Amino acid sequence: MITITNKEFKQLAEYIENNYGIHLKEEKKALVSGRLNNVLIERNCNNFSEYMNLLIMDRTGKFATELIDKISTNHTFFMRETAHFNYFKDKSLPYLESKVKDKDLRIWSAGCSSGEEPATLAMIVNDYFGSEKNNWDTKILATDISDSILEKAKKGQYSNEQLSSLPTNWRMNYFNRINKENSMINDKIKADIIYRKFNLMDDKFPFRKKFHIIFCRNVMIYFDNNTKTDLVNKFYEVMEPGGYLFIGHSESLNRENTKFKYVLPAVYRKD
Repeated sequence: MITITNKEFKQLAEYIENNYGIHLKEEKKALVSGRLNNVLIERNCNNFSEYMNLLIMDRTGKFATELIDKISTNHTFFMRETAHFNYFKDKSLPYLESKVKDKDLRIWSAGCSSGEEPATLAMIVNDYFGSEKNNWDTKILATDISDSILEKAKKGQYSNEQLSSLPTNWRMNYFNRINKENSMINDKIKADIIYRKFNLMDDKFPFRKKFHIIFCRNVMIYFDNNTKTDLVNKFYEVMEPGGYLFIGHSESLNRENTKFKYVLPAVYRKD
């Protein structure tokens, strides 16, 4: 086991925070060392200082991608924080249906992880619009910083146990059973989701049109206050008036530092 010194951890933590916004506290040192140990061995690095040199000198982005895949936590599940999806279905969609005159509904799942969140949103949208769905553009943008987790999301394969919390009609209408253990999201839902790699720490968000809905849940828990404030302000700038921001229930916004208006726990709105 290659141990990481305090100096090396500080250097690595600063690199990760500066590039990806993830704030690694001192107590994460053992976790970081464990997750990266095999990477160092594969790269023939004798210590973390040698690994940092490789990381900084690499111009291909390959090492940075590998690092973030190892460091990022991608724990999620279907219907996580169900109250959000109920509010999205019962309040947000009816309001936006009446306000979006060009029938171009723009939804962003930021930090989509293995795809459960955007898939859930797509199924709700399909149910809500029903026979009118074809008259709307309801493509959902799903982004994450990790290549490996995006590949998993794109594949759309989940264990039947993972799907057990979903309504029976969803499992029947939106999934194809592969075998006794696994099912796959069907093409109808896949076609409604656009997966892209995206770093929320980018200075500017290059979106041509603004969003009506942004889900960014359980992502900002890894950011310090300044990073979180900057990100929320960027969300505000790329959102249509009347749009909704959903964050994790363990997260909150400082109302003095944001223009978003509080709606209910972990739900905010741009006036």
